[in-house]
Amino acid sequence: MSNKLSIILLCLVMGFAVEAETYHLDLEKSIELAKSKSYSMMRLEQDLKIAEYNLKAATSRFKTHIDLNFVTPQYTETVRQYEDSTGISFYPIKQMNYQGNISVNQPLPTDGYFYARSGLSNYDDYFRDLRSTNLNTRLGFVQPLHAFYGYNTIRSSFKQAELAYERSQKQLKREELNLIYNVSNAFYNLLSVQKSTEFASMDLERQTEAQTISKNKYEAGLIREVDALQMEVDLAEAQNNYELALVNQGAAMNVFKEILGIELSDSVVLMSELKYDVVIVDSDQAVQLALENRLEIREQEIQIELNKLNLKQQRAAGMIRADLTAYYEKVGVSEQHVKTAFTESLKGSGKDFVNRPQNFGVGLSISIPLLDWGENRALVNAAKSRLKQNELQKTEVQRSIEREVRNLVADLNSSLKRLQLLEKNVVVAEKSFEITRQRYSDGDIDSQALALERNRLNNAYNSHLRSYISYQLMLAELMRKTFFDFQRNKLVE
Repeated sequence: MSNKLSIILLCLVMGFAVEAETYHLDLEKSIELAKSKSYSMMRLEQDLKIAEYNLKAATSRFKTHIDLNFVTPQYTETVRQYEDSTGISFYPIKQMNYQGNISVNQPLPTDGYFYARSGLSNYDDYFRDLRSTNLNTRLGFVQPLHAFYGYNTIRSSFKQAELAYERSQKQLKREELNLIYNVSNAFYNLLSVQKSTEFASMDLERQTEAQTISKNKYEAGLIREVDALQMEVDLAEAQNNYELALVNQGAAMNVFKEILGIELSDSVVLMSELKYDVVIVDSDQAVQLALENRLEIREQEIQIELNKLNLKQQRAAGMIRADLTAYYEKVGVSEQHVKTAFTESLKGSGKDFVNRPQNFGVGLSISIPLLDWGENRALVNAAKSRLKQNELQKTEVQRSIEREVRNLVADLNSSLKRLQLLEKNVVVAEKSFEITRQRYSDGDIDSQALALERNRLNNAYNSHLRSYISYQLMLAELMRKTFFDFQRNKLVE
């Protein structure tokens, strides 16, 4: 029994091991992986599809619509009430009804429409022994005249759908840039922690070597006991720093996996060196790119356009409304005995359809608002205030964007100079430590001087690493703020 259980557990462990994947990632691969697995990106892609379908629906409103309707045999048997000057009477109803019709509607950009309707109906009245067959065709035209000077519903709906689709596209692109920045931040944070672990490991090796030298010198009577004990304390501290760095690396790795959207059981190997491109950014160019491409500005412009449509619609509500209608109709009716064949009754209605004079009509209906106690005027003024509010907000957003981009460019250029300076500082600190370690081996200096030089080297490594990561993140942030990749010198597609 225990052997079977062991085999089952082994199979489960092997199954989990097979499912776990190993990713060898640089920054570009990390970003592509996050784009394909990020829940926020997938959600926004669905928003874009919704806007695309709404735009398609708005476009389809301009096209011809055809509907076909049927009433399958419908039998009715009941008693109905009839009232006249002699009083109230009741009479029985026993009928069979079936009919069909087709309707064709062609919307017009002017908010009106043409229509054509044709149908056939048949009623069998079993109490009156009467079959009534009806043929009818109507051609008509309806045009709201106020659409020419007021509010055109069909055009406005199409414009709103276009703006909504554009906004969804911009939001998707902004979220993509946010994702790029977040992945870059997590990537460089993990890289920083891994490099810190490497630095801690190197420091542990150096301290182990120094402690061995110190122990030999103490046994040879060349240094004091307190110096040897201090080396042991420094070694214990280096060991503790290394173990703490390993813990921080595991935590940063889990955060990175979560942002990428992969399983925590998967393995990740970062492929990156502390190399960088020297990018000099002109603040005026960066500001111009930000003002041209930033979604916040376009969002305000879209909102202004929507508010203009709302203002136009509200004004139209207080205007004179008029509708022009016209129709041409042909009708054919045949009444036969209920036992007459349907085909015969249909022929009779067809003959009547040909011989009966046509029906036609033209009409103009007008609606004039006379008194609303200033209700519509107040609503129009409220719409004007909202429009003015959006225009002011757009100006405020433009100034805010210019300020933050100029500050970011200044920080980026300063960060580049600091990074180049700290590179030289690392080279000097490494040479200085090698000289100090040799002098300690020769007995020219004590352990305290060696510890100070070791701390200086560690600080140089860490300062350079922080400056490198800060520079890379500023480049990613500038791309997010301007929609322009200054490293590749191209717009973000």
